[in-house]
Amino acid sequence: MKRAVVTGASGFVGANLARRLLAEGHQVHLLLRPEYARWRLQPFCDEVQIHEVDLHDAEGLARTISLIRPEWAFHLAAYGAYPQQTDLARMIATNISATGHLVEACLAADCEAFVHAGSSSEYGLVDHAPAEGEAIDPNSHYAWTKAAATHLCRHIARDRDAHLTVLRLYSAYGPYETPTRLLPTLIHQGLRGQLPPLVNPDIARDFVFVEDVCEAFLLAAAHPQSERGAVYNVGSGVQTTLREIVDLARRRLDIAAEPAWGSMGDRHWDTEVWVADAEKITRELGWRPRYTLAEGFDRTVKWFIDHADQLPNST
Repeated sequence: MKRAVVTGASGFVGANLARRLLAEGHQVHLLLRPEYARWRLQPFCDEVQIHEVDLHDAEGLARTISLIRPEWAFHLAAYGAYPQQTDLARMIATNISATGHLVEACLAADCEAFVHAGSSSEYGLVDHAPAEGEAIDPNSHYAWTKAAATHLCRHIARDRDAHLTVLRLYSAYGPYETPTRLLPTLIHQGLRGQLPPLVNPDIARDFVFVEDVCEAFLLAAAHPQSERGAVYNVGSGVQTTLREIVDLARRRLDIAAEPAWGSMGDRHWDTEVWVADAEKITRELGWRPRYTLAEGFDRTVKWFIDHADQLPNST
């Protein structure tokens, strides 16, 4: 059993990771901002220790971490991943400065392993599956701040000889995902025999089931690594177009409605090539996705049906 700290646990991936840690018998501490969204945590909030703390407050954060003395730390708190999150100053403060504060606090408390959630958006728009060692060219404020945090983590890991790992996540999906995101929206509309407005059908993503993502976090924490500040892509290695995911939803949910392609405008981050090169994490950590997209989709549908009365309208 490990004493683990998780930031961002009121979010989609963080909540799933907290549940996974509990299921495996670890002692779980959640660092949450005072105004955190509670709906994802309600089923297990009595099983964890919640600390309301401002990650921007370096001294207060250090005091909290010194009291917890975590053995593992998982940093998933971020700002800017959703279209409505546009404040650049807050992106810098949350994605870069707060990351630095947390790393320093955890190292001062002799934390054994620190795993930081990076983003596939750090690569920018590329025409292939990028490997971790390739040059990056982020194309948004959010992506640039996440890339800066990755560089910061790598520098501290090598400078301090620390077990600090970055996971660049591709398109995670599954239970507790924000209801307004693509797959939950397809499920909500599809259960009523409808389809939502849709962008270009050739837009592509690499969908990876959230249970597989959680497995990557645990392996990154538990696995001894020779490379300090290692970066790993976490994706299925399979590119799926919007046309393919809509076809899957129509088959699984028996949707008669025809897709209205182009009824929603493309977003600036939309691209027809977006897929992970996951060879490094397979080779070094033994990670590979257990769930196909069809299997993960079916599990997600069941979860949303079973929890329909608990879902909010937004994060």
